[in-house]
Amino acid sequence: MELSLFVHMERPWSDPGRQPSFRQAYQDVLELCLTADQGRMDKVWTGEHHGMDFTIAPNPFLNLIDLARRTQHVRLGTSTLNAALWNPIKVAGEAAMSDLIMDGRLELGLARGAYSFEYERFDATLDAWQAGQRLREIVRCVKGLWAGDYAHEGEFWQFPTTTCIPQPEPGKEPPIWIAARDPNSHDFAVANGCNVKVTPLWKGVEEVQDLMGKFQTACAAHPQAKPKILLLHHVYVAKDEADARRAATTLHQWYTTFGAWFQNKRPVVQGQIEPLTAEDYAINPLGSVDDILATQVIGTAAQVQDRLALYQDMGYDEFAYWSDNGLSHADKMGSLERFIEQVMPAFR
Repeated sequence: MELSLFVHMERPWSDPGRQPSFRQAYQDVLELCLTADQGRMDKVWTGEHHGMDFTIAPNPFLNLIDLARRTQHVRLGTSTLNAALWNPIKVAGEAAMSDLIMDGRLELGLARGAYSFEYERFDATLDAWQAGQRLREIVRCVKGLWAGDYAHEGEFWQFPTTTCIPQPEPGKEPPIWIAARDPNSHDFAVANGCNVKVTPLWKGVEEVQDLMGKFQTACAAHPQAKPKILLLHHVYVAKDEADARRAATTLHQWYTTFGAWFQNKRPVVQGQIEPLTAEDYAINPLGSVDDILATQVIGTAAQVQDRLALYQDMGYDEFAYWSDNGLSHADKMGSLERFIEQVMPAFR
């Protein structure tokens, strides 16, 4: 099972007085990514979000091109482009150009997006259903444009015969990954020759197994396909049980904030959501601190190793260590270093 790092720029929201500058936040991300590369993790992934201080990632291609010049080993992936916000000709061209600059290390992850906050700022008519349909159409466009001389008459985009310039080297196109949850999304990805990315978010092992079941059903329906599946999950490798609980408490607050952004009901000022209260954290519908400890990959190195071994036995090809959690940069670095030194050797 491959082991990768997933990271956004992140500025702690619970105490604005200790927020790093945007410049420092990027330097912190670079240090995590360089540590992953030096520790011989397999990939680094970063996503796309707009107007949100919660997860800062307006164009993952920029970050990955910068990382390509600073790293030696890791492959570099968009996890994920919000496909509904892109024109397919731009996706195909920018991905191909990025892969060229990155010496063929690009992995192209696409998703429909998660936040209505973002949808309504790009296209007031856009919702999750339509975003999913746009994602499916854009996948077919990108594949056609990479091959060249491709015309398209679809529901959302229409254009005359066009070739992606530059074109990826034939047979060495960047792998395409689709973020999937429901059975139809799994089936679409596998049927169209794409790999699959899944995350249980705040849910635990039962959800991880269910997602694998959906993937296996799709593979059985399309036996000619040989896709891979990646599991994205929050990780914190703790020094001891008390450290694990401290991390789970902060991650519980992170998920409470995630839920508030997802509901899109609170005022947002300067990219920051209206502060949550202790009562908000107490009534978080996504679970308690104990639930977070049980469902996320949080614990000592031995406990984390056991959980990853379970996921490997389920059949996952890749596990992505999700580092966004609201903790300090020092905490994130300590956890990642313990992961590389104490957990990874069991999977090498």
